[in-house]
Amino acid sequence: MTAAPASRRIGAQGAFELRAVLRNGEQVMVTVLLPLMLLGGLARATFLTFDTAGATRIDLVTPGVLAFALMSSAFTSPAITTAFDRRNGVLRLMATTPLGPTGLLAGKLVGVLAVQLAQVVVIGGAGLVLGWRPDAAGVVAAVVAWILGTTAWGAAALLAAGRVRAEAVIALANIVLVLLAFGGVVLPASVLPAGLAHLVGWLPSGALGEALRAALIHGTWAVRPLVVLAVWAAGLGAAAARWFRWS
Repeated sequence: MTAAPASRRIGAQGAFELRAVLRNGEQVMVTVLLPLMLLGGLARATFLTFDTAGATRIDLVTPGVLAFALMSSAFTSPAITTAFDRRNGVLRLMATTPLGPTGLLAGKLVGVLAVQLAQVVVIGGAGLVLGWRPDAAGVVAAVVAWILGTTAWGAAALLAAGRVRAEAVIALANIVLVLLAFGGVVLPASVLPAGLAHLVGWLPSGALGEALRAALIHGTWAVRPLVVLAVWAAGLGAAAARWFRWS
């Protein structure tokens, strides 16, 4: 009996990863409900004041919330599930199956992209209902930023899962969520203190927020943030490939 084609094996693993996220209430909260609450709160809460630089509140907030959601799905769930799979010996066993190490990682990527597509539909749809009007000219730039950001944070997830104890990965994921919410992602770095504002622009979190805002508010390519994302993606990808442990 021969193994199924690689594409089918990877697709099946991706579907499994997607179902695992959807069945986990905590992950649904982090990937969908929390971003929706952030979107509604920042768009409608009049007691929250910040400089919108001439844009409407919803136009400024929605790209940042999308960045937050995409990064949380690329890092939090893959890091936690992969760390526990490694601790329990699942990764080592699955690496010996026809799926293989490459197929397993590709399946996880397919699962992440499926979750992210659902996030874009749900959060973007909510933003449109609230009055968000993205610039269509920036769609391609936004997709490029999305791919680079997902690559960087997905590689960071694998690096953490492959080197850190599973219980510590949970704590790390929670810390990262806080940094994502307040590190120049949801709102521009300009609302932060001067020194911190300069720093977050060089992080993969702040760079993705800047790139998506430039693309979806102004329809432009933010060259420096995209270059920052590309460097982080390459560096973290190389580190994950070098130091990831299967057991």
